[in-house]
Amino acid sequence: MTAASQLNDAQVDVLVHGDGSTQQALIDQVSKYAGISNIIVAKNDALKNSYGDSVAHTVAQLVQSKNYDKVITAASGFGKDFMPRVGGLLDVQPISDVIEIVDNGNAFKRPIYAGNAVATVESSDSVKLISVRPTNFQKAEPGEATQCPTEEVSVDVSKAQGSWVKDEPTVSESAELSSAKFVVSGGRGLKNGENFKLLYDFADALGAQNCAVGASRAAVDAGYVANDMQVGQTGKVVAPDLYVAVGISGAIQHLSGMKDSKVIVAVNKDPDAAIFKVANYGLVDDLFKVMPELTEKINQSK
Repeated sequence: MTAASQLNDAQVDVLVHGDGSTQQALIDQVSKYAGISNIIVAKNDALKNSYGDSVAHTVAQLVQSKNYDKVITAASGFGKDFMPRVGGLLDVQPISDVIEIVDNGNAFKRPIYAGNAVATVESSDSVKLISVRPTNFQKAEPGEATQCPTEEVSVDVSKAQGSWVKDEPTVSESAELSSAKFVVSGGRGLKNGENFKLLYDFADALGAQNCAVGASRAAVDAGYVANDMQVGQTGKVVAPDLYVAVGISGAIQHLSGMKDSKVIVAVNKDPDAAIFKVANYGLVDDLFKVMPELTEKINQSK
């Protein structure tokens, strides 16, 4: 919503899809956000369990029937799934992972080379498909529900490729990684998955509802933790108030996913580790000694 409000359009419509049992709850949630002109409700039983291609066909039909010239979504896993498909259906080039909107939406800034450079790009396409990096835009806060106009639209998704099989949500008492206030991540230095308990204990001390546990790609590839915990260029991009990197060397692919954090703390026994170049605070010591001590100090301060 924040990014959409920076485009040079007076009207911002929000698409709600799903089935009748979930749509009304979504409409009620959406109506609490200011700046929405219309809520477009896509009607089709096949959207009960929507997935990338069914949503892509829905969006493409709405663009064509209502003459929208911009479509905007978050550069989340789902956004990265359906938006390129929309581009294929409409034969336009998506503008992905935007971190800043320039000149009222006539130009866009996006990171390249794993975040080492920022490109300012323009598009001559009649329809601009934009995915934005959520951590670079201020989060819109809900207010009181308003009587926002709602329009039901029938769509045809019979040509969608593939099919929904099942959802396997990750159940965790910790905060969601992409939106957590604090993040503590572990790398290869933790040596095995069992040692990630040091990070979970630290997260609990900070408050499980505020602190999420992440990992570097090296830790994920080694099988220490699940890949949905990966932070980095090929994982999740985070920008918490506090990021604690434990046993992480600081490869550029990892840095591109967390370098926008407000405060970065690094714990590594190698004084030459690249992570110290971006850290606000660094501790050169054995993580197996440091992390229990930090956890104990935090618990004592409560």
